[in-house]
Amino acid sequence: MKKTRKNSKIEHRKPEILENYYQVIIKEGIEGASIAKIARRMNIHPSLIIHYFKTKHNLTVELFDLLIERYAAPEFFQHDRIKDPHQRFKTLMDILFSFEYSRTVDPGVHFGFYYLSFRNKEINKRFREMINQLKVLLVKEFEKFKKEGIITVKDTGQAANMVVTLIEGLEFQTAFLDQNKKFEDFAEQSKRLAIAFLTGAI
Repeated sequence: MKKTRKNSKIEHRKPEILENYYQVIIKEGIEGASIAKIARRMNIHPSLIIHYFKTKHNLTVELFDLLIERYAAPEFFQHDRIKDPHQRFKTLMDILFSFEYSRTVDPGVHFGFYYLSFRNKEINKRFREMINQLKVLLVKEFEKFKKEGIITVKDTGQAANMVVTLIEGLEFQTAFLDQNKKFEDFAEQSKRLAIAFLTGAI
């Protein structure tokens, strides 16, 4: 089916508005962001944003859907091309605990939506889906590594939960527990703990 000029314009405009909303949240926080501030940043009239999204709620939900896609980060998970299982496992763990992977979504935005999820059922549902998609990926990978004798955990679902918890806690540790330490220091400690747990070293 041929795209109309109108549909093509919408496909171009909506992601642009969502990206600017994302940038406003980074600067102002999720509660400080507004349609007016997004419009000001884009140098457009607020009515144009309302035309595409109708309400700030719709805008927020669509932005979170976009962030779920970013969080999935398929461009990072290319480790399955590696034939050697030991190297493949090491590469996956390096990816999961890397600064680059952690920043697929800005931590301020991530925590903002986490806060919002306690008051908004729709965001809460999506937040669970976002975390669960990482868990599903890890369970799948851990099952492979278990068959290959790389890891020894009995319950790969529980193991995935633990690793997700460590990953999600990295930004919290950096921001609140010890500001004298770099993200990379916490990430290395957490990665070692995860590997030790998965391989039966602890």
